[in-house]
Amino acid sequence: MVQRHIETEIEIEAPAACVWGLLTDFNHMPSWNPFITGISGNLAQGETLSLRIAPPGKPAMRFNPVVLALSPNSELRWLGRVFVKGLLDGEHYFLLEPLNEKRTRLRHGEIFSGLFVGMLSGMLLATQQGFEAMNSALKAQAEMRQKS
Repeated sequence: MVQRHIETEIEIEAPAACVWGLLTDFNHMPSWNPFITGISGNLAQGETLSLRIAPPGKPAMRFNPVVLALSPNSELRWLGRVFVKGLLDGEHYFLLEPLNEKRTRLRHGEIFSGLFVGMLSGMLLATQQGFEAMNSALKAQAEMRQKS
């Protein structure tokens, strides 16, 4: 099976609990997030979320991923599919690594697999740019909270 992987990383001057709080506050996420512009659902393993993403320069898209992993202050992972399993699957993840009490490394990525992965080349660059924009906005929000 064909796979493509995007991974971004950023260090944030805030504790993991603060970063986690922003990532899981679905009601307020669209107010600061340029990439995930809508998200709702019950945040629990096995539950389905409703997600709207806006990759830079591309049309917005809606997905209904299933939460695969949920470990507070550490990991959030979901799996989205286009139509049926194996056509185009995307396993999206956020991994938080506390560097000390006041600093966190965020690894944010997605593993794409399936028959249509080869047709994603233009979309992958926009998606990576969207991840980077989200990371920067998350960093700004978390660091602003730490100062107030």
